[in-house]
Amino acid sequence: MHLLFFDDPAIRPHLLPLTFTRPVAALRCGILTIAEKWQHRLGTATMGYLTQPYLQARFPAGNVAGPALVVNGAVCPDDLLARQVLALAPGQGLYFGDTLVAAHLADASQVAELVQDGLREQRPVAEEVVIIERPWQLFLQNGAEIRRDFALLTAGRTSQPLGDAHTIVYNENNIFIEEGVKIRAAILNAEDGPIYLGKNSQVHEGAILKGPLALCEGSHVNAGAKLRGDNTIGPFSKVGGEVGNSILLGYSNKGHDGYLGNSVIGEWCNLGADTNTSNLKNNYAPVKVWSHAAKRFVDTGQTFCGLLMGDHSKCGINTMFNTGTVVGVGANIFGAGFPRQFIPSFSWGGAAGFETFKLNKFAEVAERVMGRRGLAYDAVEQGIIAEVFKQTMEDRIWDKVRTADLSDSSD
Repeated sequence: MHLLFFDDPAIRPHLLPLTFTRPVAALRCGILTIAEKWQHRLGTATMGYLTQPYLQARFPAGNVAGPALVVNGAVCPDDLLARQVLALAPGQGLYFGDTLVAAHLADASQVAELVQDGLREQRPVAEEVVIIERPWQLFLQNGAEIRRDFALLTAGRTSQPLGDAHTIVYNENNIFIEEGVKIRAAILNAEDGPIYLGKNSQVHEGAILKGPLALCEGSHVNAGAKLRGDNTIGPFSKVGGEVGNSILLGYSNKGHDGYLGNSVIGEWCNLGADTNTSNLKNNYAPVKVWSHAAKRFVDTGQTFCGLLMGDHSKCGINTMFNTGTVVGVGANIFGAGFPRQFIPSFSWGGAAGFETFKLNKFAEVAERVMGRRGLAYDAVEQGIIAEVFKQTMEDRIWDKVRTADLSDSSD
């Protein structure tokens, strides 16, 4: 049966800027994306996304003319929840309070009415479920999700051998190594949580890895890195320095020294050498972050919260991010001092001020960066970026000021 993930309209806006460029279910928490978690547990061969129109070319819905299991893309499953979803009869929906978790539809084309009006036959979930409703919940849930995904992916399988006499291992039974992994003179400590090393990943000399940890396919832990636990390094990324309780969604680099803590970094990002994030206020007060949905700073209720960065954003060497900084899509940050705690999409500059990173200049960078990984900055990606640029225009307040100045000067 076809599996369809929908973006809950009450949740998706609160997950910006990460959901500017992907459906909610394509977010990574633990080893897998939310969609992959469901697909593994439900055993479905095909899946699709019901998301924003400008994202559908990259994340297609697939066949919506027949029967389907429709799942809220913000809900992280466990085995019990998956069994409840599989037990749904056509026309039945599974709810957690007022939130639709999943439904079995005889005709998936009715999903819009389902999300808006609900189903007549509603069944409650058997236990509390994990719903990713805010960006910081990704790193808060990451350790637990690594444990769940580790058990899911390694059940009944045998790890590849360590293959390096100079690597020190603690609790080897809690470490799983996929094919093609290369480890040299590292320390792997899985006493407090599992360590998963994905296909063709590499751990370089002197690196210290503490579980829970997910190092996904093709990624590198650079020499001397210190990964302190509850970390996910998404596919084809590079990480160095000190990292704690953070997620790199994929195709991103934090290759050098510097601290990254309690943070979520999108795809195609790069943090320059000695970039540091503050994740704790000096007065230990709860951290506030910018909300694209509320258009203001909101209280996370968390003592620890670092950097939330959208796709394709970069920062130069020695960049200092204050506690709870939110960076949009396609920003380029550089210069001395702390930049503002909300950096809108397509910003160019730093503490001294910003101007707009024009789309033609952005495209030049994106083509080079994606080309290094053998991928093209194609028409689909260009269309997504152009729409995000349009949607975030009002956030770039300096353009408003400049337009007003030009208007005044013409009177």
